[in-house]
Amino acid sequence: MAASFGGADRNQDATIYVGGLDDKVTEAVLWELFVQAGPVVTVNMPKDRITGAHQGFGFVEFMGEEDADYAMRIMNMIKLFGKPIKVNKASANEKNLDVVCFFY
Repeated sequence: MAASFGGADRNQDATIYVGGLDDKVTEAVLWELFVQAGPVVTVNMPKDRITGAHQGFGFVEFMGEEDADYAMRIMNMIKLFGKPIKVNKASANEKNLDVVCFFY
């Protein structure tokens, strides 16, 4: 399982955004869930640079756009660890997300 992304290498049309993730969700859990919709290439859950915890969302890249579309149809709003997840196409500006922390 490849768990990291190079944003520039990602097939944008075959990549979905998964949001509303519980703290217990790992990249392996997302892989096992979404491989049911089609062949998964990579899974990435951006992490906070300070805490190392994921930020409640991730990206799943499939082999083809049809698999990504199918995953969006069947997985959107299912419950994972008791929380409904949101599944949408990943937008181009999400591929280079960076973590920003503000201290007051």
